[in-house]
Amino acid sequence: MNHCSCVLTVGSPGLQELTQVNFVACQLCALLSAFWFRLFLHPSKTSPFIRHVVATLLGIYFAMFCFGWYALHFLVQSGLTYGIMILTGVEHMHKYCLLVALSYLSLCQITRVYVFDYGMYTADFTGPMMVITQKITSLAFEIHDGKHTTSLTGSAVNQCVSVCACRRMPSLLEYFSYNCNFMGILAGPTCSYNDYVAFIEGDPRRHRDQEADRKSNSKLRENEPSPNTEVARKVATSFFCLLVFLSVCKVFPVERNIDDDFIANTPFYAQVVYLYLSMLTTRPKYYFVWTLADAINNAAGFGFNGYDGNGAPRWDLISNLRILNIEFATSFKVFLDNWNIQTAHWLKRVCYERCPYHPTAATFILSAMWHGAYPGYYLTFLTGIVITLAARAVRHNVRPHFLHSPSHKLVYDIITWAATQIAICYTVVPFVLLSIGPSIKFYRSWYFGLHIGCVLLAVALPVKPRHLRLKEQQKNLLHEPVQHHVEATDSDGSQKEKTT
Repeated sequence: MNHCSCVLTVGSPGLQELTQVNFVACQLCALLSAFWFRLFLHPSKTSPFIRHVVATLLGIYFAMFCFGWYALHFLVQSGLTYGIMILTGVEHMHKYCLLVALSYLSLCQITRVYVFDYGMYTADFTGPMMVITQKITSLAFEIHDGKHTTSLTGSAVNQCVSVCACRRMPSLLEYFSYNCNFMGILAGPTCSYNDYVAFIEGDPRRHRDQEADRKSNSKLRENEPSPNTEVARKVATSFFCLLVFLSVCKVFPVERNIDDDFIANTPFYAQVVYLYLSMLTTRPKYYFVWTLADAINNAAGFGFNGYDGNGAPRWDLISNLRILNIEFATSFKVFLDNWNIQTAHWLKRVCYERCPYHPTAATFILSAMWHGAYPGYYLTFLTGIVITLAARAVRHNVRPHFLHSPSHKLVYDIITWAATQIAICYTVVPFVLLSIGPSIKFYRSWYFGLHIGCVLLAVALPVKPRHLRLKEQQKNLLHEPVQHHVEATDSDGSQKEKTT
């Protein structure tokens, strides 16, 4: 479920091969350019102005090479929203930018799908526009939060506003550099504007400094860590994933899940196993694209995220996935939190934390609109709503009974791992099939079993709505002024109250 699923997949053979070659060639050139950018245009050797200019021009060149004149849409979308930021007040600019950027993206997606070639699911110009839409709206909300903090509640004020809030309007050059720089224009990932500008200016942890971290961050300023080892590891991982995908993508075609003979003559348990294998073999292409994109940013010196407990540098500030956490996820939310991470952060910042009622449903609907015009996307995300609610209900009501001993916890983890993997596969089949007919045919072959089961679980095991939990939290703050209660999310997706 991402903007890069356009790479290495089905489509017209001639155009498919050309766009794939162009994409990979541009990313490899971007990787080499990133090393050059870090070594010869280091902040200690040149000004932020030069770094902004070079990053922008290289990005536009790569976009033109890969997408031709369609790349002008990137500049038009960015220019329109910059004008909105200049002409409208801070009070409502974030809403207008979200509306205009998302509408422009949707118009391009609808035109590409329904006017030019339905099902042409190759590298297309709307993929990068999805990332630019995230950046445009993220920046608009960050500027708004820099002036108005009342739109967020609880821990969001402390974390999001203090780190991401933007205190000034960027110049036109800074804005285009942020949206169209060569490190992220083709495959992202999205990043905070403050993080990007701090990287350009040569102090990547500046605005994230906390009093307790200043000593460790001074280590960076004295001896900047080299990303070479991390880049080599990520490049090797990405091409290993590409090799795996090219080796197995045709062995377990997803379309076989809706083949009449397969459905009629295959036992249900075998259909479940095949579903898992067919969806498992689609994931390496995403791993390839995202890991290579992460390596490109790291090679330029972007992505440093402080030091771990052993003093080793971390280069995961803008990483988009954690492969092992995905494959061994024991809950639906853990899977989503480790898959397309920066998009999940974007959805959380612009929708989930700001929507007072039904934030889960609103977030999934926004994600469906952002992904595009294919009906399969909407089926996937609507299914995701009921599965998320059911998974949350099971965790809140069932999991506590398995925490009394390690053996019981192990049994719970094994069961929830299997359930999570099957639920994910069941959910995303329409995302791959795209069309409404084949998607409904698949769900009908399963008798809509997971839909029905999840609705029953969500009804039978209710969880207190988030806005009511926030009200209780605010009451606790009023009655216990000495302590500070914040709502945090634990590793497997439940909300827990933490006192600091």
